[in-house]
Amino acid sequence: MDKAKWTSLCRRRNFLALVLGFGLLYGLMSSGFISMQYQGIIITIGIYVLLAASLNLTTGVLGELVLGHAGFMSIGAYTAALFTLHMDLPALVEFPLALLLGGALAAVFGVLIGIPALRLRGDYLAIVTLGFGEIIRVVIQNLSFTGGGRGLYGIDEYTTFPWVFWIAALSVAVMYAMIGTRQGRAILSLRENEIAAEAVGVPGTRYKVLAFTISSFFAGVAGGLYAHYITVLDPATFDFNMSIEILVMVVLGGMGSFTGSVLAAVVLTLLPELLRDLADYRMLIYSVVLVLMMILRPQGLLGKREFSLSRLWERLTAMLKKPVPAGGKGEE
Repeated sequence: MDKAKWTSLCRRRNFLALVLGFGLLYGLMSSGFISMQYQGIIITIGIYVLLAASLNLTTGVLGELVLGHAGFMSIGAYTAALFTLHMDLPALVEFPLALLLGGALAAVFGVLIGIPALRLRGDYLAIVTLGFGEIIRVVIQNLSFTGGGRGLYGIDEYTTFPWVFWIAALSVAVMYAMIGTRQGRAILSLRENEIAAEAVGVPGTRYKVLAFTISSFFAGVAGGLYAHYITVLDPATFDFNMSIEILVMVVLGGMGSFTGSVLAAVVLTLLPELLRDLADYRMLIYSVVLVLMMILRPQGLLGKREFSLSRLWERLTAMLKKPVPAGGKGEE
């Protein structure tokens, strides 16, 4: 089988796995087998998957430490919420437009912040993006039309599991596909060796801003989903701790691995809920687990690799085809 046919087959398998996974979860939710509490957790996982994957585009793929991702999420959240609050359109039209508008405005701010900030490197870039994230939060907190410190209320609850699942799946697929393009390879080259990449003609600032803008767009979309699920927005939610929480998911999953970000978002969202019965010790255990993970596997759950159903299928097939020695016992 040639490479093109194999790639097409892999894509079909991945899409089929997505459809089956969606059908299974949606069926369990509709039948009441999954409680309302865990339905809410699954929706939250989908939002964090989108946030972690979008941050991975700049922190993992581009290799730049960004600490203000919650700021772009807040821009998307408030933009989408204000749009639906002041427009009177059918929900199937209003909600997607609100998400696109939230993502677009977050992308605009990504360009405005990225052009000056991405000329810096390392700790300086992290400090500047942290500062911008806090500035955005403080500005929102002091604007009257955003509700100020009291928050924004009365937002329609449009976000459902199907919306979150397919938007997150499509967004991760788009970001993953982008890495295989000419622009994606240029961004990767900047991560590996910026001086060498610029020496062969790769415009560093331009591609950094491109990755930063795309990352900001998807963070804004995630913010819109969050706003229409929580239905109440409080500026204090989008603080430094939120940015760190998203960054931890990227580091835990593996810098540069989108499927690793998905896996980490699932683990880190579920873990506090599974430990809820332990009351006062819940956050202590959560912290210890994270520290041990970083010590024992500093490269993250998947490192820079991507989880592949096709690769898993090949390994399982190879194991089944492996001849068994006489006597039915494996080699020692």
